[in-house]
Amino acid sequence: MLRLATVVAEGVQRPSARALATGTRLAWRAGAAWVALLAIVTVISSSLPIAAAWLTKFTLDRIVVGDSAATLIAVAVALAMVGLLAAVSSHAIPYLRTELDRAAGLAAQDQLYTAVNRLPGLAKFEDPDFLDRLRLAQLAGGRTPSEVVTGGLAILGGLVTIGGLFGSLFVLSPMMMVAVFASAIPSLAAQIALSRRRAATMWKLGPIERRELFYSRLMADSQAAKEIRLFGVGGFLHGRMLTERRRANAQYRQLDRRELIIQTALGALAAAIAGTGLVWAISRARHGHLTVGDVSMFVTAVATIQGGLAGLVGHVAYTYQQVMLFEHFQSIQDAKPDITIRRSPIQIPPLRHGIEVQDVWFRYTREHPWILQGVDLTIPYGKTIGLVGRNGSGKSTLVKLLCRFYDPTRGSITWDGVDLREIDPAELRARIGVVFQDFMNYDLTARENIGLGDLAALDNNRRIEQAGLQAGIHQDLAALPRGYESLLTRTFSDRTDPTAGISLSGGQWQRIALARAMLRGDRDFLILDEPNSGLDAEAEYEIHTRLAEHRRGRTTLLVSHRLGALRDADQLAVLDQGQIVEHGNHTQLMDRHGLYARLFTMQASYYRADHQ
Repeated sequence: MLRLATVVAEGVQRPSARALATGTRLAWRAGAAWVALLAIVTVISSSLPIAAAWLTKFTLDRIVVGDSAATLIAVAVALAMVGLLAAVSSHAIPYLRTELDRAAGLAAQDQLYTAVNRLPGLAKFEDPDFLDRLRLAQLAGGRTPSEVVTGGLAILGGLVTIGGLFGSLFVLSPMMMVAVFASAIPSLAAQIALSRRRAATMWKLGPIERRELFYSRLMADSQAAKEIRLFGVGGFLHGRMLTERRRANAQYRQLDRRELIIQTALGALAAAIAGTGLVWAISRARHGHLTVGDVSMFVTAVATIQGGLAGLVGHVAYTYQQVMLFEHFQSIQDAKPDITIRRSPIQIPPLRHGIEVQDVWFRYTREHPWILQGVDLTIPYGKTIGLVGRNGSGKSTLVKLLCRFYDPTRGSITWDGVDLREIDPAELRARIGVVFQDFMNYDLTARENIGLGDLAALDNNRRIEQAGLQAGIHQDLAALPRGYESLLTRTFSDRTDPTAGISLSGGQWQRIALARAMLRGDRDFLILDEPNSGLDAEAEYEIHTRLAEHRRGRTTLLVSHRLGALRDADQLAVLDQGQIVEHGNHTQLMDRHGLYARLFTMQASYYRADHQ
């Protein structure tokens, strides 16, 4: 009992009534008809044990007193009907629950990813706690709403059954009724405490299970397979995965052992009460105070009530745990935007003057160092600005700020004099074409991979192919077994058609990313972040020529480590340790013999014939 008291005293924050109400409303809206049918069948099913107990008692008592055959046949038919209804309801309830699960799970998934897509910035997606919460929200959101409703109905059904049999038990023995009821109180308290601890453990183990998932996916990843086999690190990663699994198992095992001890103690208590009651009933029957039917009723009532109370407690505890997990779903839905969006954002006209970065400072959190420190940069309308810098200088971070995935910690970025914080991020991004350094390879068809750059052109084959031509990938895609409709992945390929899934080279994927940007060619502002990486010398020259033509007259920020690709930019800005340290055209910067000149000279030396 001391152990039980310790468990009951422990726990984590209780679930909110709001989460319970939200889950219930979601399930009702998703499947009101299923909820209503399930409620009706549950109430009927829960009444059957009461009817069966009374009919059994009546049958035994009529047999003892020698009642007529017609009466006994009528009671037998009634018992058979009860059995038939029990058999039908035992299959109907799981079916109705499954249908409600499907309806509520679909609605919950819809709401969850609507909330995820509503987040305008990147901060949440680079936050491990948010990713753990999202994983639990995916787990809970798909089943908690229906579990709350079915759990509530199961509790209602249990109360119907227990309430009816409690009345019967009270007639036979008020003291025994009180004893059976009292035995459920510590069980309920212990189960709720265990549910709270289980929900807390799942949250605590989030990072561990996420790492385990990372290692398992890495070992099955086609891109990683080459290095894993070349370096012989499969066993190492396998060991890491098992270590994380063992750490999680140890935590769950500790919880399961605690639950085993408590459940055993509670089971022993219930058995002692039932045994004592049975001895009492037999004793009373021997002295003529109870009939055979009364003894049957007593045994049935005690067993059914104890089983019903155990089930009731289990449903309460499980529903409690699900609501706690649903808190994560609620948290995702309630997540505040990580960048501020005005209620009445300013509608910006097409870019006509330029973009100004004014004294911009940025760091990801207060605990992180400054990435940008007082950056000033002008990107004039219709001009190309080349951004140069060593790794870690802040180039990619500045690109994120220009796309307004983050807002500056200090300073401002303006679009024709309007602060980006005054503009709806979606409208701003609709004006921008980007090739990111870490571009995506989508497990979709070639047409879809390019068409994602502008959904309005997704079904416009002429525009898709034109973008492919501009990026120099059209011939490669057209030569695929299904042309632009070829699936560029083996993940979802058709087992009956070996040509359904195609693997591309890194350079080909680079060109597809460029084609996505080309599809957005009429945008006001073009950002090209390392657009030539992954290309051979011939392809690099071809793409450089195409991009130079494409960006002519467009407002462009061109970021590259290959400084030769930046020579024809109108102006160059050199970013170092979060600051613009040099600014000018190629000739001016070479004459200054600063960082740019040193980097350019070092790169150029590798192409000179006398380099050893």
